[in-house]
Amino acid sequence: MYLGVKAVKPQDDYMLLLTFENDEQGLFDMKPYLDFGPVFRELKEPSMFNSVRVYFDTVSWVNEADLDPEIFIPKLCIGLKREKNKILKRYQQAGGSTVDNEIEN
Repeated sequence: MYLGVKAVKPQDDYMLLLTFENDEQGLFDMKPYLDFGPVFRELKEPSMFNSVRVYFDTVSWVNEADLDPEIFIPKLCIGLKREKNKILKRYQQAGGSTVDNEIEN
């Protein structure tokens, strides 16, 4: 049994912010997959990468590239809470006030 994906948002540097059925979130690095054949190579184009969406409980793009949810859990590179704290610390050190809304919305 696997957790389905209920939301996905493209991030910089070919990362995906995934929200699973249990509301846990994590970042998934797509860079290793961008050379897996012509369909995934098309995702190197930012507008194509940004067309990511959830289709049923899988992640897919308008060019019909897709990834099943079971691939994500063992390969999530960073849990959101840990990454959010790192981003917030860097932002505050640079003189910013908060990035909470950027990450949570």
